[in-house]
Order: sequence, then C-alpha cells, then structure tokens
Amino acid sequence: MRIVQLLSSREGLISFLLSLPCILIALSGHELAHGWMAWKLGDPTARNLGRLTLNPLKHLDPMGTLAMVLFGYGWARPVPINPRYFKNNRRDFALTALAGPMANFAMGFIGLLLAHIVALLFDLMPPQTRFGAGVWQAVFSMAHGFCTINLSLGVFNLIPVPPLDGSRIFLVWLPPKYYFGVMKYERYIQLALMIALWSGIVSLPLGYAVNGVYAAMNWVITRIPAFR
Repeated sequence: MRIVQLLSSREGLISFLLSLPCILIALSGHELAHGWMAWKLGDPTARNLGRLTLNPLKHLDPMGTLAMVLFGYGWARPVPINPRYFKNNRRDFALTALAGPMANFAMGFIGLLLAHIVALLFDLMPPQTRFGAGVWQAVFSMAHGFCTINLSLGVFNLIPVPPLDGSRIFLVWLPPKYYFGVMKYERYIQLALMIALWSGIVSLPLGYAVNGVYAAMNWVITRIPAFR
C-alpha cells in the first residue's frame, strides 16, 4: 500500500510530510474553484456558507482525504450548489463542476513551472558557491509533488461516477430521471470507488492519463528558451 511504502524509510517519511500541505491546498483550491464559479454564475450558496476559502477544515471529506493519502487519488466535501440560481441550469451546473479539475490543472502547471525555476536557479549557481543543497532539493520536491498531486486530483475527478465531478459534467446531460436514478446510489458507488482504488484496478489507466497531462505541460514549459 502507498502509505506503507512512504513511511517505510526516512526519505519516504519526509516525502509524505512534504506532501500533506500540497494535498490540503489541492483539495481546498479544488472546492474553492467550484464555489467561485457557482457564485459568478449567480449562485451565492457556497459564499454564504463560507466555502469560498482555502481553509481545509471547510472542505475536507474524511473518506476522500484518506483516499488521497493512501492511494494518491481522492476528493473533498462537495460545495453545495443550488441550480435554481443559474440562468441555464445544465450548462452552468456542468461549468461549476468543471471548475474544480481545471483549478487543479492550473495549480499543477504552476507547481511544475516552479520546479523548473528552482532547478534552473540551482544549476546557475557556481558549484563552489552552492549552499543548502538539501533545502533546494526539498523545495524542488515539494513543487514537483504539488504538481503531480494536483494533476492526479484533476484527472481522477473527471471520472464520470459519483461523487466525482465527472458525474456532474457527464450525467447532467441525461434526462433527470436517469440522473437522479444514478445519484441515489452515490454512497454505494463511493464505496466501490474506494475498493477499486485499493485493488489498483483504476491506478494504471489513471497513471497513463496523469503522465500524459504532465508530459504536455512539461513540453509547453520546455518551449521557453530558459528551460530548454
């Protein structure tokens, strides 16, 4: 299991501790984006409930956070949305759902860019004047980890099953009776999702997807002359 592997060595423990703030920011930023988009589209529910914040205590879902720590994929407590405020219910509901993964991809790009900047600055320092190599490595690892955590969260949440955002994006286009017919089994589907993560069934295809997004972002950054 991922958590056992991380805690089985000193390096793994350090990596685990560095990943915790990255996970909290990624999950909180994800839900903040949902609430912000809903607010901009006319729904003040999330704002009125204090969900337009990066405070992780407002957003964490116990099972989703546990899944993020154990398996590298997870979810936060969904921001409450009231589609009656939307001018176009289905379109605006889908846009609100899409905002979370898009925020993760944006944060992932920033993390990868920061990792490249850290590596560039370290390489530009003459060997005889380099100092605090361990600190530089920690900053690089944290920036790179922030990237991969956000990409994993963004890709995972696009899966079209409850409670993930993909279900809100995909199922919202179904007739209401089918949509609500699926959503009433959300808790059972959530449990099945945890089992699938634990068994590793979904890890391989998700890994390919995350690597593909990472490679695309890395290609864009390496087009910048300084990072070639």
